[in-house]
Amino acid sequence: MTAFSDKRLVVFVVFPNISLLDLAGPLQVFSWARSSGSDPLAYETEVVSRNGGPVPTDTLIKVDTLLISQMRDRAIDTLMIIGGDGVYEAARDIHFVEEVAVLSRMADRVCSVCSGAYLLAATGALNGRRAVTHWEDAKALKETFSDVQVELDPIYIRDDNIWTSAGVTSGIDMSLAILAEDIGQKAALERARALVTYMIRPGGQSQFSPALERQSNDREGRFDVLHAWIADNMQNGLLVEDLADHENMTVRTFHRLYSSTMGRTPAKAVELIRLERVRELLESTTLTIQAIARQCGFKDSERMRRSFLRQFNVSPNDYRKRFGLLR
Repeated sequence: MTAFSDKRLVVFVVFPNISLLDLAGPLQVFSWARSSGSDPLAYETEVVSRNGGPVPTDTLIKVDTLLISQMRDRAIDTLMIIGGDGVYEAARDIHFVEEVAVLSRMADRVCSVCSGAYLLAATGALNGRRAVTHWEDAKALKETFSDVQVELDPIYIRDDNIWTSAGVTSGIDMSLAILAEDIGQKAALERARALVTYMIRPGGQSQFSPALERQSNDREGRFDVLHAWIADNMQNGLLVEDLADHENMTVRTFHRLYSSTMGRTPAKAVELIRLERVRELLESTTLTIQAIARQCGFKDSERMRRSFLRQFNVSPNDYRKRFGLLR
């Protein structure tokens, strides 16, 4: 692959005050990846910065780096720009931006993690392309680089050979997806297991977790047990009367308390919990649409299809074609 190694070269671009996890997650994915347990390592990794040497992160740990210009004579498979609070200052450094631009034109694949998209956009590489970044940085990216089609929801996006991710742990998801493309789904799943990652999330998943949203709305955990019970009993009818009975309340009191706490009605909450499970099964199993509908408590597949389409603007079949791991 390169004059230095037969491994694919992954170069991580950093700057002062990067987010350590933005780097450590993807770096861990690529550092030990191999097609099978007996095969040699598939990737060579390097971390580079403007001036080389130790680079401070947003933690107590500094990262040792090479001078970015040293990569100009290397065959780069994947260039990955890391994010962090220092990205805005880095993007104002004309010399550094040009160095990143040079490498991005050389690399077969260019990626960003979190706010690293801001630095990548400064090179012009994202002009006319779809991109995502951490939701806290999306406004700045959109306002500063009007030619970039900024999307708020996905955890990562691929636009031709340009990949961008929403940040923090989504950099791991993006890296696992790249691994699957390069050396196979089995190898990516093995890395996910080694990292004790629950599953490989497809890029179309939202960076806004429904479970986290429920926890944010219900900070005292008043309905945590109820939500777990709904997930365990979704094959049943789960009328509002059933939920009220579980909470030992009258229907009227329960409906009022739940709606005011969670910001949605109990019926809508049940539907969304069902749909979360539908997405998981579409992504990770080969169950038929009819079987998924039954397992998730929908009376028939057509009702599930309408509900799924209304919530996600895509049919269950099309979602599986785009994001199913076993397709």
